[in-house]
Amino acid sequence: MARPVSRWHRAIEVNQSHHREVVIVGGGLAGGAAAALLAQAGKRALLFEREAGPSHKICGEFVSEEAQQYLARVGLDLAPLGGHAISRLRLVRGGQMAETPLPFRGLGLSRCVLDHALLEHAARCGADIRRGCEARILKSESGARVHVDGEEWGPEALLLATGKHDVRDLRRHLVKPPEDLIGFKTYFKLNQAQTKALRGSVEVIVFSHGYAGLQLVEEERANLCLLTDRAQFQQSGSTWEGLLHDLAHTSEHLRQRLYGATPLLDRPLAIYRVPYGFVHAPLPGDAQNMYRLGDQVAVIPSFSGDGMAIALHSAALAAQSYLCGSGSREYHRRIRTDVAAQVARASALYRFGRSAPGQRMLIPIARAWPKGLRLAAAFTRVPPAAVMRVMG
Repeated sequence: MARPVSRWHRAIEVNQSHHREVVIVGGGLAGGAAAALLAQAGKRALLFEREAGPSHKICGEFVSEEAQQYLARVGLDLAPLGGHAISRLRLVRGGQMAETPLPFRGLGLSRCVLDHALLEHAARCGADIRRGCEARILKSESGARVHVDGEEWGPEALLLATGKHDVRDLRRHLVKPPEDLIGFKTYFKLNQAQTKALRGSVEVIVFSHGYAGLQLVEEERANLCLLTDRAQFQQSGSTWEGLLHDLAHTSEHLRQRLYGATPLLDRPLAIYRVPYGFVHAPLPGDAQNMYRLGDQVAVIPSFSGDGMAIALHSAALAAQSYLCGSGSREYHRRIRTDVAAQVARASALYRFGRSAPGQRMLIPIARAWPKGLRLAAAFTRVPPAAVMRVMG
């Protein structure tokens, strides 16, 4: 017997139904990369992105070596985008600082620029990119279907790449509730002296209730990302200005960096209760034609992980799985094998870095054992063998 159709399903008027080999919902790194790879393989990939034009996203915007390798594999040339070269990591707590060279050259590159360039590249490869489209996804006995502006699409494969935001009726199944944390991201134009001091470095500034990341991106704009708990935000008057004032009072380093700085956004981007540590486990009720990508399949803590590389890895693996016919269940099994241990390690490091004893030990350990920071990074990255399986 057919399942009864929900009231919400009946409320969606379908004027025309289409078939397409692959439909991708979400035009971030995972969606854009998957669209390019599938189009290069000759597949009729259709991508829906809700933003009508280039847009900012909450992200530290540090493009690691692995992420650069994936983007090169997709065929995107990063050189013309003007990213800022980064070769050092600084860890700051109070008046203490530890610095170590990175084992590779990273790039500071805004997601606004990078994501737009990737979508344009996917379009040149032959993907059908449709911006300013709000897609609704419904599950049926025949699999997941996509509704956009009165039209229905029944794809062989639906790639869900909507980032950290859940989709109605397709919410991620969390083992435990997300922490009561708020994330912010904005840009500053630092004064000349502080711009010079920050060049070539990514800084992680640790506070008792969270941390901040600071680095330069293209045009030497400074990306400031903050993660704090809601209690501290409320103590700061529940305003961005109050929070930033209190953090600058707590950290002499941050106060110096922001002295005379000019805010470049009218207000920061914000996100609440990100499910750090989540890794998707296939469920019996999952639509057989749906592939979860990026933050829809795994959410690694930004403090200690590389979410951009995981997003690109998931795109490459999903494209490979679809093209070779292994299907979505095998894809989800493989992506879980590739990243679950890394997400768990990054989560453990994140909890250590947020605890009072851990914070007291961070700088002394980093100073006494500089290679430890690089080793920790290696333990939380996509394994080289997994990268080679999809890159080769």
